[in-house]
Amino acid sequence: MNFLNRRSLLKGVTLGAGAVVLQPVLRSLAAEAAGESAPRRIVFFIEGNGMNPDHIQPQGLERPDKGSDKLINESLANYALPEPIAALAPFKNRLTIIQGLSHKIASGRGHSPEYGSLGCYSGAAGPIEQTIDAALAAKLPSVVPHLGLALTPGADQIVDYSISVASKGKPLPFHCQPELAFQSLFGSAAGGEAAKIPFLRKNLMDYMSADIRRVQSQLAGPERASLDRYLEAYESMLDRHHGIAAMKDALQANMPNPDKFKNPAETDRLEAQCDLAVGALLSGLTNVVTISACGGNKYMQWANLGMSLRTNAIGHGGGENGKTSDDLLRIIRAFHAERIAALAKKLDAVKEGNGTVLDNTLIVYMSDFGDRHHPSYTQWPVVLIGNLGGKLKTNGRYLEYPRYGAPGHRTLGTMYHSLLHAVGDQREQFNNVDLAIDKDATHGPLSEILV
Repeated sequence: MNFLNRRSLLKGVTLGAGAVVLQPVLRSLAAEAAGESAPRRIVFFIEGNGMNPDHIQPQGLERPDKGSDKLINESLANYALPEPIAALAPFKNRLTIIQGLSHKIASGRGHSPEYGSLGCYSGAAGPIEQTIDAALAAKLPSVVPHLGLALTPGADQIVDYSISVASKGKPLPFHCQPELAFQSLFGSAAGGEAAKIPFLRKNLMDYMSADIRRVQSQLAGPERASLDRYLEAYESMLDRHHGIAAMKDALQANMPNPDKFKNPAETDRLEAQCDLAVGALLSGLTNVVTISACGGNKYMQWANLGMSLRTNAIGHGGGENGKTSDDLLRIIRAFHAERIAALAKKLDAVKEGNGTVLDNTLIVYMSDFGDRHHPSYTQWPVVLIGNLGGKLKTNGRYLEYPRYGAPGHRTLGTMYHSLLHAVGDQREQFNNVDLAIDKDATHGPLSEILV
């Protein structure tokens, strides 16, 4: 059978009761038959309140407090992961720890630089440029270009805008309530009351779009431009609705259990958001997800982890119940690592081509605060899991770049630049650069991770 006929046959298969199990497999086979490569996917897991470099430092690899004076490029094979990220040990041969990157271009605030963290510009500037997750989403298109899922202190908060930007002045929304996010993403396939929600939403959007068009002709100048932006947003939502409705089988095949999304406990909400990310990636709804665990100056009380202090107090050195601030931060970080490991395990369990979905995925784990509650901006620790379908050299390595200002130093922006090159975006730089250091430190992708 030739490729065209095989692809047509696979795409034309009508599934009955076996849809839930077979539909994703047939979709993957159809892509292979057409000679298409598997889709590449990226997950950003952004935690608030800083990531202490010591918490991701491999055991037995010492580093000076002020950073190294030379590039260190080591295999992780002979080193154990530290306790806070020990949950990632099953993926050590797919993992790269990066230390020593600076991000001074994002300074301007005492805590999180918010949009500047993923955007490479001052945190005081607001959403002035596209962030890296949105830039990557533009090169990895899907029905939902970018999916934002957030854990915030208030269980009743519905949406958050604080770390991602589609384009100048257009921050990206993050779903804060897992139950509502589930209904939005999987409602058309869920049945029952949840199935009615996208239909009702579509009718509302149809009417609003028509109303906007009727008013358009009566306006001019700035007012019409503003209305045009609203219309663009509504029509984008309509397109997204049609795309989601056409994917009912795929959604049913990868739909998480909705019962787990009703618990308001902070630990359960984050676990549910991670499950939603997996479901959206496996069903093909999106190829880029950003999970915010209290990113953007949100301070959680981790009651289910045995803490009464909020993370702002912990970041200022507060401890309780015989535990120091560092002890508490290690517990929180270990919980985050467990969630990332669970997410990676689920992606790794699904076969795709000659490997698994995880083989075609990159998970970026970092804090939007950099190295601590009040960031220094001279160190921005990062953990990468996966090689994006062979596009990155991230298989079990430790990289430490020379300290800020030293020869060979590199910035977080150059890592972002590397990810852009990995998905085919060959731009010369990503947004703004630190003009206080040598151009070699701020331009060009990282040859140590880019294939």
